[in-house]
This record gives sequence, structure tokens and C-alpha cells, in this order.
Amino acid sequence: MSSVIERLCAVLPDEAVISGAESLQVYECDALSAYRTLPRFVVLPADIDQVQAVLRICYEENIPVVARGAGTGLSGGALPVADGLVLSLAKLNRILAIDPERRLARVQPGVRNLSVSEAAAPYGLFYAPDPSSQIACTIGGNVAENSGGVHCLKYGLTVHNIAALKILTMEGELLEIGSEALDAPGFDLLALMTGSEGMLGVVVEVTLKLLPKPVQQQILLAAFDSVEAAGHGVAAIIACGIIPAGLEMMDNACIRAVEDYVHAGYPVDAAAILLCELDGVPEEVKSSGKEVADILVKSGATEVRMARDEAEGEKFWVGRKAAFPAVGRIAADYYCMDGTIPRKHIAGVLQTIADLSREYGLGVVNVFHAGDGNLHPLILYDVAVPGELEQAEELGGRILEACVAAGGTITGEHGVGIEKINQMCVQFNAQELTLFHGIKHAFDPPGLLNPGKAVPTLKRCAEFGAMHVHAGQLPFPDLERF
Repeated sequence: MSSVIERLCAVLPDEAVISGAESLQVYECDALSAYRTLPRFVVLPADIDQVQAVLRICYEENIPVVARGAGTGLSGGALPVADGLVLSLAKLNRILAIDPERRLARVQPGVRNLSVSEAAAPYGLFYAPDPSSQIACTIGGNVAENSGGVHCLKYGLTVHNIAALKILTMEGELLEIGSEALDAPGFDLLALMTGSEGMLGVVVEVTLKLLPKPVQQQILLAAFDSVEAAGHGVAAIIACGIIPAGLEMMDNACIRAVEDYVHAGYPVDAAAILLCELDGVPEEVKSSGKEVADILVKSGATEVRMARDEAEGEKFWVGRKAAFPAVGRIAADYYCMDGTIPRKHIAGVLQTIADLSREYGLGVVNVFHAGDGNLHPLILYDVAVPGELEQAEELGGRILEACVAAGGTITGEHGVGIEKINQMCVQFNAQELTLFHGIKHAFDPPGLLNPGKAVPTLKRCAEFGAMHVHAGQLPFPDLERF
């Protein structure tokens, strides 16, 4: 390995190559801290040429590579490989250009999500995807996981808000995918790359779509005496043809945790609350606001409160975005899940989660993007209690399987990573997984980019017991390492 370090130091400054055990611990996990692995190396290149050189060395030396942004991922997607290299893109953090006329921003992958909207604000523009971690998460990571946020209901996920990508393959070849035009010829590789979790290539530049800031916004808070009634309220709003900018739900446990933490003004006795944001021109917002309030009352809301001003509306949203750290104050540890279901099944799936919570004896706090059915159950446990982490993992798997049974998916925006890899065997059949392996093989024949993540082997699925696989054979023998 000393020869590898020498080769890396030949293309990078000495301080950009980390190999000491103590320094490597910073990179041993992402925000899903339940899984930890110490990498062999970490490198911090400062430009595309340096990233390219590192990849070529790793390709020639047969070293696995895990690309890493800010480490805010919640599925173990940036978990290192024990004998591999972590490729940190933190130094590629420049906004290269803002084009207000074409409403585009060209950025490097290490740029923080929130920084894009801050840079676009003087032009009356913003970048729509806004994960709760937007103050820290990076655009490259957003592309890898196809991140959403509270405004994804109306404005879409990352895949709907990017125009072009520059990608480096494992061999170091630079690919330009997509176009600044309305469409690009050929296969939709832009959508394929978005959400591919660093398994097909390394993102080194992203062209983002910017949107005009809405003329007016109105935030409503509705309280309900049952989670089921709140779920019916969500479905009723969408059914009437109104698409809010954001539509979020929290259950009572989450409401209390958030209120104790940030004092957002939430009604702590409510079984559930909905936060609904409407935006557009003043006449439209006023009309829609009245209609939504009426719908929520008919759906069983015990209180509907319109934010009196921008400050109070901002306070409502601060509470929602503080949900994860707020829950961190009430439990030794929590395990954050991410599944998506059809809106009409919200009430039923939440009841299933409550039943599973009682069965496992572990508390579950629910907060989610209700408008698009993206659930984030937070399972409370204590890692210091023997067996509780394993119980939390098993409970999480059962929740995801309930989402699939309801016609949903095992992830909405956090990705599969290592966390949900067994549940991939529940959602997809052998033929579909074989196709996924074929795509992986086409882009990364030696299987060095983020190995062991997202797509399970058919053998693993056979052992997991979710599908019958003939002798556990894979379509490509050299993909057995996955």
C-alpha cells in the first residue's frame, strides 16, 4: 500500500492524502452512524483533474472507491470499504456561474444546497429541492440520492431540477450528460445517474435549474385529534386539484419534541398536525387558502391557523426542519426510516407502524412529506442496551415491507445504501435485479465504485428468503463481490 500512497501523493498535495487511523475515523460513517468501517485512505482533491488522476490510480490498482460529500446521508451510502479509498469532494465547493436569464446555476458537487438559493436570491430566483439538511448537505450528494425536501410536492425532486451533469467514470473518463437546452438526444442518462448512489460514476459538476421566487406565500397549520383524519385531509387537498408547495405531517410525539426544542407554536395536544404552504400570485393564494382551510375543517381539523405574517410562517417551517434534531433530544438513539406510499394509504400504514411499535416495544415518532406519501418514521432505541439496535433494524425492515405491500417503495429520497439492501429483495424480482447488475456492469465493469451498496446479489436475496433464486447465480460472475 505504500506504493499506492506514493502514487496518490504524486498527484495530490501531501495534506490531501489521509492514511492515519485517528484521522480516518472522521470518515468511518455517514449520518447513519449505526454502521462504521475504517477506510484505508481518504483523499481530498481540489479540482476535476485531481479527481480524474485519483480514479485512474484506483482503477489500475484495483482499489474500491466511495465518493463522499458532507456525510449527511441517512442510508449508509457513504460507508467506506475496509480496503478502499474515500474520495471526498468537499474541496470542489465553488458556484461556477449563475445565469439569471436562462435560470441556470453551474456548480461543483461540494456546494451546499442552501448556498445555491442564497446566490440566486439577488436575481429573484431560488433552487427548489430543500432537504432538511440543506444547511449542510451538498449538491453532489443530492444528485446521488435524488434528494427532495418539503417543497418537492410541487417543484419536484433533484432529478426534476437539474439540466446537465459532468461525470467521471471509474477509468477516469469525463462524460457530459444532459443539456442546458430543453431536451437532449439519446437515452435519458441524466435520470439514470440521478439517484444512482455513486455506483455508476463520480459527479464533478452539476447544472441546476432555478425558479422565480413566488410572489406570495401562505402557510397554514391544521391540528387533528387523530392521525387518520390528518391523512384523509392530505388526500382531500390533492383530490380537489390543489397542489401545495409543501404539505407536511407530524404526529403527537414529534409535535411535543419539536415544541420543546424550538417553540414553534405547535398545539401540543393535537394527535397530528399538517403544515400546508401555498404559493403563487396573491389572488390565487388567497382563494386556495380559503378552499384548503374549508377542506381541512371538513376532514376533521379541530383548528386551522393561517400564519399571520412571514415571520410566523417561517417559524412553522423551522419547527418542521428541526424535527430530526428535536427527536434526538428525547432518545439515546434513533433510527430514521424512509419509505413512500400512495397517499390514500397514509392512515392505514401509520396504524401498521403503531402496531409494529407495540410489538417490538420501541417508540416510533412520525414526521413526513405527506403530500407525496414519503414517510420518515424515527425508531427510538438505545445502542447501549444489548439487542436494541438489531430490534430497531428489524422493525425498520418491517415498516419498509409494509410500504411495499401498500403499493409503495422502500425509499423516497434517502437512498438504499447498505441500510435497505435486504428490502430491495422484497421490492424487486430476480429479473429486475439482474437488469440493475447489467447497468452497473456496463458503467463499472470491475465493480469498484461504491461496492456492496444499493443492489443486492441474487444470492443474498435467496439467503434473505424474499425470492427464489436458482442456485443463487448472478448474471456476471465478477459481480459476486456486490
